[in-house]
Amino acid sequence: MPSEDVTSILSDLIAGDERAADALMAAAYAELRALAEHKLKYERPGHLLQPTALVHEAYLRLVDQTRVDWKGRTHFHAVAAQAMRRVLIDHARRRNREKRSGRWRKVTLDDAFAIGGDHELDVIALHEALEMMRLLDERQVEVIELRIFGGLNTDEVAQQLRISTRTVERDWKMGLAWLRRELSSEE
Repeated sequence: MPSEDVTSILSDLIAGDERAADALMAAAYAELRALAEHKLKYERPGHLLQPTALVHEAYLRLVDQTRVDWKGRTHFHAVAAQAMRRVLIDHARRRNREKRSGRWRKVTLDDAFAIGGDHELDVIALHEALEMMRLLDERQVEVIELRIFGGLNTDEVAQQLRISTRTVERDWKMGLAWLRRELSSEE
């Protein structure tokens, strides 16, 4: 999807054009669905939330954002990733309330994010660890979120946050090390 098209649609959405929401969904659907599939790959087998449902839930949260000053496609992609993360967290919390069995298997970040891995990830524990990390270093959390949940590469994260790629790489390594330590101490 061309960056200029999405930027134009986002501007129309901010201006109150009611048709812009439909145009945005049409323009961004394939990319959002791929992002949803990427996120669900790390969930437990048999997860009830399907990629299409995740896209639709996140999309409803996105178009309701009237105060966002959309900066373009990359910004939209990053906000969409955060919306999907929140949907997954809400879903996991609902499931945990319904079943307090504690049968989830915790895995390391390395295992969970391994290419082709089929491990489940304790999304709530990761969310809580990221919130604790946010108190220490907001930018590291943003880098982690954009890389893990947004599926952005180093260059895209650097562009989104307006920092150098070396800073992204450093924040990524330090943030993952902190998360590994924090999540392993919870086991």
